[in-house]
Amino acid sequence: MDKPQLRDYFCTLREYLPPEKVAAASAALCRRLAAWPLLRQARVVLTYLAFRNEPDLGLLFDLLPDIRWIVPRIEGKRLVLHPYNPVRLVRHPFGMLEPASDLPAADPAALDLVLVPGVAFDRRGGRLGFGGGYYDRFLPTTPALRVGVTHDACLTEELPCNDADRRMDWVVTPTQTIHCAPPWRATCAPL
Repeated sequence: MDKPQLRDYFCTLREYLPPEKVAAASAALCRRLAAWPLLRQARVVLTYLAFRNEPDLGLLFDLLPDIRWIVPRIEGKRLVLHPYNPVRLVRHPFGMLEPASDLPAADPAALDLVLVPGVAFDRRGGRLGFGGGYYDRFLPTTPALRVGVTHDACLTEELPCNDADRRMDWVVTPTQTIHCAPPWRATCAPL
């Protein structure tokens, strides 16, 4: 399957996950991440606010309160980062919550780790997003460790990728923590 077909397949799969299964998977994923030494050692972490049956990482705010949590806001074709403030969230036209635009901006260079959402991931760090390219444009601006997070059902052996696709260093699901060691290009599936 090509990228649009895979995107449709995994979006549909995720859309039909029952709410109780999403909640249980989200809690398990948060517990796995909260116990993970690489996240526990991080000081500044970019996460996301769950949208369209993505794993909800909100429990991490309570499990790891000493981390400085950062969340993205879409501005044009780029992501702008802001400190997480639960009382200063607004609804984006796409439907997800994001920080208010008048909050102070956070520097991507200060990030230690990025928790990256996606429609699907593969075991080699490949990511399939919604197709807007926001994270593919953003990730080169930060030295942070890239950690894809997903449901077990949205982890596959191999995704098509090209030179614009940014790979993950790690992929974490509710039941697995996978190190995606380079060289990535040698294991990249053709388009």
